[in-house]
Amino acid sequence: MTITVLPLDTPGLGDRTYIAHDGEVALVVDPQRDYDRVLGIAEAAGVRITHVFESHIHNDYVTGGLELAREVGAQYLLNADDQVSFERTGVSDGDIVEVGARMRVRVLLTPGHTHTHLSFALEADGESVAVFTGGSLLYGSTGRPDLLGPDHTQTLAHAQWHSAQRLAAELPDETAVYPTHGFGSFCSATQSGGTASTIGQEKLANPALTTDESRYVEDLLAGLDAYPAYYAHMGAANSAGPGEADLSLPTEADPAELRRRIEAGEWVVDLRNRTAFAAGHVGGTVNFGLDGQFVTYLAWLMPWGTPVTLLGETAEDVAEAQRELVRVGIDRPAAMATGTVEDWSGGAPLRAYRTAPFADLAAEFTAGRSPLVLDVRRNQERAERHIAGSLHIPIHEVLERLDEVPAGPVWVHCAGGYRAGVVAALLDAHGIDVVAIDDSFDNAGPAGLYLTTDAIKQEIPA
Repeated sequence: MTITVLPLDTPGLGDRTYIAHDGEVALVVDPQRDYDRVLGIAEAAGVRITHVFESHIHNDYVTGGLELAREVGAQYLLNADDQVSFERTGVSDGDIVEVGARMRVRVLLTPGHTHTHLSFALEADGESVAVFTGGSLLYGSTGRPDLLGPDHTQTLAHAQWHSAQRLAAELPDETAVYPTHGFGSFCSATQSGGTASTIGQEKLANPALTTDESRYVEDLLAGLDAYPAYYAHMGAANSAGPGEADLSLPTEADPAELRRRIEAGEWVVDLRNRTAFAAGHVGGTVNFGLDGQFVTYLAWLMPWGTPVTLLGETAEDVAEAQRELVRVGIDRPAAMATGTVEDWSGGAPLRAYRTAPFADLAAEFTAGRSPLVLDVRRNQERAERHIAGSLHIPIHEVLERLDEVPAGPVWVHCAGGYRAGVVAALLDAHGIDVVAIDDSFDNAGPAGLYLTTDAIKQEIPA
């Protein structure tokens, strides 16, 4: 009987949970808050969960590990040196954990993402099967070392290199690598398109294994960019022992209540896609569509603790959004509304704004007009190439820098359209005239727009 490793993706946060089983018993690594998904996988496989492993105190989501272990009566294992407020099984470097009759887990201390980060090497019948690397060795990258603050970054960056080297030295090349981060998560130092790998493959391509320590650290630190502000709340929640998530739907709000909440400064979030929102929406609402990194950007931009109301065309849309919110500790929406935008407005006039491709922006310049272009991408994206003369305010800084944005019209762009849609909605809610560019930035140059780079410091045709 073979060992089966089942990944469970959480695309909105760019993370994976893993369930490994031998057909009878199972272990789980780094489960998300909504662990009912894990239970469903275990039930479908006909296996019993006996151990839940946590690679580190997570900074990008609230764990479901403690409650999952309690519900199924499993051991909950994390680093014995982690300071937590609940009962758990503390493990340390070199410990061996027997899982059922066939699986054996060796605990490896791999600091770098955090000081107490652990990886878990899985063996079956004496052979190396896999290593669950959490935020240590990722596909073509490593976890970022700066989430604990600048006083720790240098130390953790060097530790991350040594941890990757240790994994490569101690594990056979054929060992499958299963990281928690690296699928769009801001916990990854750099993004990777990989979906599977082995120790041997990482030896050929991972910078932590192909460059010397000083070069790796230099490149790693130079490549770091901003990460979501809500991360500041995740570590504390995980150390305190998060409780079970309540996924029951909130109460329905009528148009009058929605208007009261908007006028009180609460966030009323329209979950439709950016095209539908631009075509017509309730004034004062904001747009974080379920078709993108909804929870990452909503939790990042919304002042922590602000009441949030969800507007979805169906109850299923609201339930999907609520599931994503509990993963980052936003447990109970204040209210919800379903149906059409006309249902939400109660007959009041709707607001709308234009969407356009980069070709339309180029036509504005060709016609001799000088449109204000707002680039809301991250600093590193901007440095590589940007529209000459554009204003740059990264998406996460827009609300605190509103006084830098003129009344409009403002043409807002990002790399693909999602972030531009989010910012356009925010600016519209503050009375600014906007045009949302819903297009790939790859089309900006071919459309005839002049691009420049921070390195060149001059306008050049694309």
